[in-house]
Amino acid sequence: MAGRQRTAVVVGLSAVGGLLAFLLVRTSLTDDAYITLTYARNLAEHGEWGIIPGAASNSATSPLNVLLLALGAVVTRWFGDAQPIVALGFVTVGATAALGWAWTRMSVRLRFPAPVALLGVAVVVVNPFVLSAIGLEVLLIPAVVAGLVAATVERRPVWFGVVAGLAVLVRLDLVVFVVTMFAVAMVRAFGRRWWQALAAMIVVALPWYALSWVTFGSAVPDTLVVKQSQDGLFGPWSYATGIGMYLEGVGVPVLLALVPAALGVIALLAAVIVRFVVVDRPALGAVAGLGAGGVAHYVVYVLLGVGPYHWYYVPPLTALAMCAVLALGSWWGHRRGGSGAGPDRRKRPLVAVGLFGAITALVLVTASTEVQRGVPWRSPPIFGNWANAEDYARVGTELGRRVGDVPVRSPGEIGTLAYFCECRIVDPFSDRGRVPELLEARLAEAGPIGSALLEANYLWFDRDREPLDPGYRLLYSPGPGPGPGHGPHTWTVRSDARGIGHFTLVRIR
Repeated sequence: MAGRQRTAVVVGLSAVGGLLAFLLVRTSLTDDAYITLTYARNLAEHGEWGIIPGAASNSATSPLNVLLLALGAVVTRWFGDAQPIVALGFVTVGATAALGWAWTRMSVRLRFPAPVALLGVAVVVVNPFVLSAIGLEVLLIPAVVAGLVAATVERRPVWFGVVAGLAVLVRLDLVVFVVTMFAVAMVRAFGRRWWQALAAMIVVALPWYALSWVTFGSAVPDTLVVKQSQDGLFGPWSYATGIGMYLEGVGVPVLLALVPAALGVIALLAAVIVRFVVVDRPALGAVAGLGAGGVAHYVVYVLLGVGPYHWYYVPPLTALAMCAVLALGSWWGHRRGGSGAGPDRRKRPLVAVGLFGAITALVLVTASTEVQRGVPWRSPPIFGNWANAEDYARVGTELGRRVGDVPVRSPGEIGTLAYFCECRIVDPFSDRGRVPELLEARLAEAGPIGSALLEANYLWFDRDREPLDPGYRLLYSPGPGPGPGHGPHTWTVRSDARGIGHFTLVRIR
């Protein structure tokens, strides 16, 4: 297949896959996805960076995702109230198309067929951890990581730097992949031109983080401090053991997501052994860099001590799954590009096709289990919110009518409520006046290095800022709510994860 034709086919089919994924999940977005959508709507409509009107906050973990969604919301303004959701559809399709483009570049350079490139996209798009968190940056992550690999195998340092800059704008923690790819594969691939990659990365990423540091008082979003302060939220489970929690609670979908990642670990080990013991090939460096990045990201999150939010597993799981496919493609391409004949070389295509078929079958089984949940989903397979998105939308809409401009204290989950109520609902994610207390607690617990980093990050932050004074608080309790005779400020909701519960609006006296 010619290069342009291959690009058109792979990118086009990848975009279709993104569209199908969006249509599947659009009515079941998780609560944190609505935090991002609220940021995007406020930026598009009011030019404000925050969750609630008139109050700047800095809890958006992916500035690039917010900016893209806000741009999409402006472009699709004629869709009325649905514009951020429509924008999410465009961003989802665009992210999968970019992922397909990166895989096309890898396939051309490493000489493996287009179906393998499509498989590299498919293992991401059907991943239940990804689908359960669309609305967050979960598709932008594998797109930029694959872009780093493509730039490495094509030996383009400037493009590597541009993609690296975009990667740290998608999530700052993706710098782990940048550093790992740099150490494992990029220096050897680029030689003395490595500085071009560093310069391009700085040009792309530095303006935003400098602006955030000075304007919002922190370069790193407040989310890190907030999440690290949530000890006990997941009971005995931590990020290190969280996969076990999801296996226990969700079962088959999680297992289906782990198998490609496990294959990626095997591919990583094989690439390291072959590269350093048998033969040094550039493609093996890319495979090793991608897989090592996934492992390193997991280790970093274990050390950070954050909770096992399911979208935190997307970077390592998707990177390792893509590592497995890239290893297959690298081996396939090496066979096609080599010389010689004989029984061993004739066996290789049979083994490669067999591995391709096995991973493809795994993708189809995963997709089948996800479609069986219904189309579109009522809730994702990996889910822990107190209410399904539809019930949260109902409560949020009615809440906005009842509280007006009076601030209301969040029950603990804020995203969907804030999106639909368009009111002043407050917690540390929306009200930066609540951050100083959390920051001081983190500083007291951090060691000398961690404390110095926090102090530097919050150098320009106003620690004397007062929190908003709420006139109401919204409380969640499990079980059905009281009957109509108890007043109009109670809403019964249902969650596929938590069962029946109810919210109660209480005036603070």
